[in-house]
Amino acid sequence: MVAWLAIANSYEHPVPGVPAAIMVVGLFGSWIGGTIHSLLIRATVFEARVVEQTPNEQALERARYRRQLRKEARELVIRDPALAKELRVGRPDLPRQYDDGGLIDFNHAPARVIGTVPGMTPDLVDRVLSARRESGLFTSAEELSITLDLPVDLNDELGEYSVYLP
Repeated sequence: MVAWLAIANSYEHPVPGVPAAIMVVGLFGSWIGGTIHSLLIRATVFEARVVEQTPNEQALERARYRRQLRKEARELVIRDPALAKELRVGRPDLPRQYDDGGLIDFNHAPARVIGTVPGMTPDLVDRVLSARRESGLFTSAEELSITLDLPVDLNDELGEYSVYLP
């Protein structure tokens, strides 16, 4: 900058100091303009590096995502059961657009769908369907488990994958 000012002051101008002022404005204008421009284009020039995940890390990430979807869908069932029913939460056997993370509505889903829950054997599925016909709708995994005297180790799977719409 000192060199630019020295060069500007060496030229004769009718108004003293004008060339120096022009040089200073030009210099600072270029500096500020360049800084702003570099900040604006930074994202396109220096793309964020994508850290590659191992297949196991990808699988864990997907499982966590599906678990979060199930949690959000369960909250929707509690908050607005009619909307959840319209979105077909827990009904993978029906066409739908809402992703509930793999929930199964034990009050309405057919046998082939209920049988996809981990730990549900064909015998247990038949018991669920019989109890559903005789007793009506279930309100929770605990009620289902107690009513049918289901194995204790099945409670965690029912709690994770089941939903009970009216």
